[in-house]
Amino acid sequence: MAEEFKRLKRELVYKGAIVNFYKDTIQVANGNVVEWDFIGHQGAAAVVPVRADGRILMVRQYRNALDRYTLEIPAGGLNGPDEPTKDAAARELEEETGYAAGKMEWLITVRTTVAFCNEKIDIYLATDLTRGCQHLDEDEFIHVEAYTVQELCDKILSGEIEDSKTIAAVMSYKAKFGQP
Repeated sequence: MAEEFKRLKRELVYKGAIVNFYKDTIQVANGNVVEWDFIGHQGAAAVVPVRADGRILMVRQYRNALDRYTLEIPAGGLNGPDEPTKDAAARELEEETGYAAGKMEWLITVRTTVAFCNEKIDIYLATDLTRGCQHLDEDEFIHVEAYTVQELCDKILSGEIEDSKTIAAVMSYKAKFGQP
């Protein structure tokens, strides 16, 4: 099916710190030539940190794109395209929450906006947590909060949590581990 579409050109329009914006020239299935936007992202990792009491650690932080605070699972971009996502997830867990995981396992992979972006986020489950201290970047101001799975599901279904990686992670965790 992809053979019906042919990329003729990819032109870098803007190179950013997190994403690169391109204009793609594509020959589509009927032979017409069109231009599509493409946002290139080098990938990210996220983590569902579950404490011994079953509560999930969440981070509350300001998000410029929404001009408000959000409640999310800890996450961050890869330091390079070759960085293992499991390593990045462990790093982000420690940086953002101050906790380290004794055990981490893959939970789910999400593609955030497939219509125009290649961002891929591998999400891991972190257990056997030990507390340390946060190592925030100079522009990060993060508050760590703990919730039950049901509290998070209620926040998702009420619209309080809209972040796609967090919704996918919490619902996958609930489905996979049957958490109330």
